[in-house]
Amino acid sequence: MEAENYLSGGYGIRLAMDARIAGRGVLSDVARVWQPSRLKGIQVSKDFGTPFLAATQVFDLRPAPRKFLSLDRTDNVSERLLTPGQILITCSGSVGRATISTVAHNNTLISHDLLRISPRDPKHWGWLYAFLRSPQGRAMMGAAQYGHIIKHLEVAHLDSLPVPLPREQILDAYQQKVSRILSLRNRSFEAAATAERKFEDCFPSYTEEPASLGFSISARKMFSRRRRLDASCYVPEVDRIISAFNADARQVDLLSGMTSRIFVPGRFKHVYGDDGMPYLDSADILEVNPDITKFVLSLSESEQKAYHIEPGWILIPCSGQVYGNLGHSVLATESHIGRVYTNHLMRVVPAKGVRGGFLQCALGHPRLGRPQIIRFAFGSSVPELSPNDIANVAIPRLGKKTEDLLADLMDEAATTRDEADELEREVAHDAELLIARFLSGHTESFE
Repeated sequence: MEAENYLSGGYGIRLAMDARIAGRGVLSDVARVWQPSRLKGIQVSKDFGTPFLAATQVFDLRPAPRKFLSLDRTDNVSERLLTPGQILITCSGSVGRATISTVAHNNTLISHDLLRISPRDPKHWGWLYAFLRSPQGRAMMGAAQYGHIIKHLEVAHLDSLPVPLPREQILDAYQQKVSRILSLRNRSFEAAATAERKFEDCFPSYTEEPASLGFSISARKMFSRRRRLDASCYVPEVDRIISAFNADARQVDLLSGMTSRIFVPGRFKHVYGDDGMPYLDSADILEVNPDITKFVLSLSESEQKAYHIEPGWILIPCSGQVYGNLGHSVLATESHIGRVYTNHLMRVVPAKGVRGGFLQCALGHPRLGRPQIIRFAFGSSVPELSPNDIANVAIPRLGKKTEDLLADLMDEAATTRDEADELEREVAHDAELLIARFLSGHTESFE
């Protein structure tokens, strides 16, 4: 009964699609759309639980579970575990976002707030994903949503979605391209995971201990150079990390000695419009192929340079929640050029002769890098990170051969990630053009 759904462009596209009798079907004809039952998991500690990802976390470059559930107390476990290549659609909040599962989601429980799309014939898999990523497919899903504050999609909404059905030759082309996207995403994740394992293997003296209920430090340490009163700044875990670096590395340098600059640009007035420069927030850089929905108009060409990124820099969200995006890091590549990035993103510029891939491995390691970063977080409602604090993060030196190996793996992870994103955008654009031809009456490419 929502009037906005009938005024949206997606509703018009659907009417035009329904008017074409030949060459199309509905989604339920070619795929099974289903959703696991509402999850009532029992949360337990990391040592005893299975990782759980919320719907939006499935889109992360490196999904980091924040909750762990008891597998024995979770029903329909097989429906909540994914295999690589499963098509997923967000159905709550920002609905209609499509992605495919990768090896990053293996052995992880996934939220019920994602609809699963299983093609009835495997040859339709690539085309279905391209269709759901196309502007027309997303618009039609947006026109089917309901709800006032939080939008929702149901299985029945997707079941009735009209879908053009291309000929087999076209289906094969989309199958190959989407298979390539999945392969690249798997390679990217595995290259980064390999680098992190090799980095951790360099420190045999490091042992991860369970979190204690509390700890004590001397007043002398508390009121030394830092003069910080928040307990997180003195967690024993970081002391164990630095002790392992001192014991096993050739030497330990501060990040400030391996960079030419660590900075956060100043704030600017955000005015958006269609003719502006593409704008990305700190959460966007941590996602697979993020949607660019904002374009900045309020910066002149010269002012934009302060908010641009160069390949090889390390990007660290410096405002947010410790359990969320704060302190994660991303290696910038050529794909980051030509966009405006938020002032809530810290820029770490490697010094001459220091490879950004190695710094990304050291800073982004979930057990040996990020704990050093987030211990400097300050603030109550929205914690922040300061460049002056991050400059004091310890970086172990491992010799040129080892550092180059780790940098090569992280560079490979970044470049294959970008290649997958570019191919995915190309596939969605090709599907957009093909659907536009179908709607205009050119049905020779369809059944």
